[in-house]
Amino acid sequence: MTRADLLFPSEPTQRAIARELYALVRNKPIISPHGHVDPAILADDAPFPDPAQLIICPDHYVTRMLLSQGVPPASLGVRTLDGEPYETDGRTIWRRFAEHWRLFRGTPSRLWLEETFREVFGVETALGPDTADQVYDAIAAKLAEPEFRPRALFERFNIEVLATTESPLDDLGRHAKLAADGWGGPGGRVVTTFRPDNVVDPEFEGWADNVGRLGEMTGEDTATYPGYLAALRKRREAFIAAGATSSDHGHLTARTLLLDESEATTLFERGLRGAATAADAEAFRAHMLVELARMSIEDGLVMQLHPGAVRNHNRWLYGKHGRDVGGDIPQATDYVHGLEPLLSAYGNDPRLRLVVYTLDEDTFTRELAPLAGGYAAMYLGAPWWFLDSPEVLRRFREAVTETAGFYNTAGFVDDTRAFCSIPVRHDVARRIDAGFLARLVAEHRLPLDEAAETIVDLAYRLPKGIFRL
Repeated sequence: MTRADLLFPSEPTQRAIARELYALVRNKPIISPHGHVDPAILADDAPFPDPAQLIICPDHYVTRMLLSQGVPPASLGVRTLDGEPYETDGRTIWRRFAEHWRLFRGTPSRLWLEETFREVFGVETALGPDTADQVYDAIAAKLAEPEFRPRALFERFNIEVLATTESPLDDLGRHAKLAADGWGGPGGRVVTTFRPDNVVDPEFEGWADNVGRLGEMTGEDTATYPGYLAALRKRREAFIAAGATSSDHGHLTARTLLLDESEATTLFERGLRGAATAADAEAFRAHMLVELARMSIEDGLVMQLHPGAVRNHNRWLYGKHGRDVGGDIPQATDYVHGLEPLLSAYGNDPRLRLVVYTLDEDTFTRELAPLAGGYAAMYLGAPWWFLDSPEVLRRFREAVTETAGFYNTAGFVDDTRAFCSIPVRHDVARRIDAGFLARLVAEHRLPLDEAAETIVDLAYRLPKGIFRL
C-alpha cells in the first residue's frame, strides 16, 4: 500500500475496487452546504495571517486537546474576555503546538492537519518539536504568494458552492460584497445560511436584547409574539435574497412541540421579562422548531437541525474565552419522541426538507435511520463535530444504510471554520465511501456500475440536490 491508498481497505480485492471508485470522485467539485467559514475571508480576499493564526488559534479541536493536557488557550493565541494578555506571536504559538504534537496521534485532527500541510501547502516534513520552525517557515512562505490568497485557494480547492452561517442580526454586508463581485447572491458560489438560535433560544445570552434588535432591523414590533414571527419571516426573506437555501438550528435537544398561539405568547412574554424557567425555554425552543418548519414550507429553505450539544460545559473556559472555543460536550438525544410532533404535522409534506444531525452515535440504527426511512421530509446529515472521524463515517454507513439506504442521507458536510481543511475533509469522506462501497461490490451485494453511480451521488449530486444549491 502507498499513501495514495489512505483510508482504503487493507484487503487487496476491496482496495483495488476502492481505488477505482475513488477515482470517479477525486476531482469532483466540492459542494459544502454547511460550515462556519467567516465570509469576510473571501469578501476581503486579504492574505492569510501567519500559520498559527490561520491553523491553530481558531481551531477548537486543537486548543481543547491541548487544554486537556494543561496548556492554557491564551498561550495558543485564543483571545481572553477579561483583558488578561494572550500570546500573539505566531512562531511561539506554533512551537508550543509542535511540542505537544504527540497528543494528536490517532485523531482526525492529526489526519486533517497532515493532509492540509501536504496537499494544500506542499509540506512533506513531519511536524515535531525539532521541525516546528521548518514547517512554520514553509507554510509562511506559501501564504505570502498570491496563489494562496483566499479566492485563489477557493478556485484551487474546486469548491462549487460554499455555505457560511449567519445570525438574523447579521447585516449580510460581506455577502453583499461577494454578490457585487460576482461571487454571491442566489445561485452564487458563496451563500449564507439562516441561523436564528440567538433570537429563538430564551437561554441564549442577551436573548431579549437580540429580539429587540431584530425588531429594529425589520420594523416589526417584536415586543409582541405576532410581530416577532413577522420579523423572523422578513429576515428569512433577506437571507434568501442573499442566496440562502437553508436554515440551521442548534438546539440542546431534538424536542418539538405544538402549542397554540396563546401558550406560545405566554412563554415569549415570560422570556422577554427574564422570568422564563429552563422548562419554559425548552418548551419555547421546541415550539419554535415547529414554527420554523412551517416557515420552511412557505419559503423553501431546507431546515437543518443540529441538536445534542451541552454548550459551555466548561464554565471556566466560557468565562475566560467565551463561546465556541472547545467547551461544549455531547449528550444523549431522543429523536423518536422529540421529533414526533413535527413529523406528525409535516413529515410527509413534500415541501419540507429536514436534515437531522446527531452527536449521539447510538441513535444511528435505533432512531435516525428508521425515521429517515419512514418520513418523506427527513434526511440524515453526515456525522458531525465530535463524530466527524474516519471510524464514525464508516460506522455511519454500516449503521444506517440497511434501513435508510443511501438516498435518505444528505451527503457530506465539513462543518468547519478552518477554510484550508475543506478539501481534506471532503477527500476523507470520499475515501471512506469508496471503501464501504468496495466491500459491497466485493461481497457481490452491489454491482460495480451501481457503486460507481452511488459514489458520485454521495459526493456531489445528493448534497447539491437536497440543499437546493
